[in-house]
Amino acid sequence: MSSFRRLALLLALGLPAMHAFQAQSTSTSSTPAPPAQDSAQPAAPQPQQMSVQARIRARREQRREAAIREVYSHLYEAYVGAGYTRFTLPSPLQRVNEYSWDVGLTRYFNERLGVTLDGRGIYGTAFINPTSTGGSGIYKPAISQYAALIGPTYRFYLQPRYSISGRAMGGFAQGNFSGDTSGFGSVALGLYPDSNTFAISAAVIGEYNISPNLGVRIAPEYFATGFGSSLQNNLGFTGALVYRFGKQ
Repeated sequence: MSSFRRLALLLALGLPAMHAFQAQSTSTSSTPAPPAQDSAQPAAPQPQQMSVQARIRARREQRREAAIREVYSHLYEAYVGAGYTRFTLPSPLQRVNEYSWDVGLTRYFNERLGVTLDGRGIYGTAFINPTSTGGSGIYKPAISQYAALIGPTYRFYLQPRYSISGRAMGGFAQGNFSGDTSGFGSVALGLYPDSNTFAISAAVIGEYNISPNLGVRIAPEYFATGFGSSLQNNLGFTGALVYRFGKQ
């Protein structure tokens, strides 16, 4: 009987302690989890993805540089073409439309810098004032000039398919102004005398590459000469087919 009373007393004292322990466990387990990361925020790029993109860019740049070397590492560049010049005659004669053939060879020392040797023949028809010919019947005599020039060429913008260059040349020109005057002479008709003089050319060259060895170009040009002890400031352009050969 006394044993039964002791057991009942222990149960009476232990039940409140068990309830308190269970309440503490429940409050601990019900602590809220930290909020999940907002899925709308962009994920930071992984180092592996960044390295792949860098490798792709590097390979693309290597291919571009290889294509540039394939085109512009040639030792020589030969061209043949035609041109147009608006040539200045002595006052009061009007300017003349002249047409030309143009050939040249450039020797390159690297992908950008070279030296060009150029030769051209330029032909036109002068318009003479009928009152100044004295009834000679010479109104449209043919005139011509021939020039040999040399100077540096520099490619200042390179792409596999096209390039932009600058060129400056100097040399001499021969003028033939009396060959079609029927013996009257060019000076009597108000033209320049036949003579040799200096020639200066400055051009910007735009070139499109059909293949690594073949291209086409157009070159707006300033072309100056010194016939008749005066300066002729002439504007025009040349166009040409270009062939590259040899390796630096």
